Amino acid sequence: MSNDDASYPPVEPIRAGILGRCPRCGQGKLFDGYLAMARSCSKCGLDYSFSDSGDGPAAFVILIVGFLVVGLALWMEVTINPPLWLHFVLWVPLTIGLSLVLLRWIKGILITLQYRNKAAQGRLDDRK
Repeated sequence: MSNDDASYPPVEPIRAGILGRCPRCGQGKLFDGYLAMARSCSKCGLDYSFSDSGDGPAAFVILIVGFLVVGLALWMEVTINPPLWLHFVLWVPLTIGLSLVLLRWIKGILITLQYRNKAAQGRLDDRK
């Protein structure tokens, strides 16, 4: 029986993605560095060559962080009307911090969902 045919308990993709774990066994590391993918799972041997999150994580991070930071900055400006330097002190570090944290989480989530749903490149049907 090959590793692909082996029986593994179901892995919750959101949890595995946030923790940076293998989408098949939920134990091995998904990342080799901060955002660099490992070649394969150290526990079950799953080859991660299928994974291609593309620009998806960055797009989601831009939308989520932009919505939060701009919304909070506008709310603060309307209700408190602080000086401009306070906006910079609050929102620039918050934007950078949220972006760094969310980028890894969302990349992991998209890759684990890609594995769970067996997502692949689209192909045109050549038959006529």
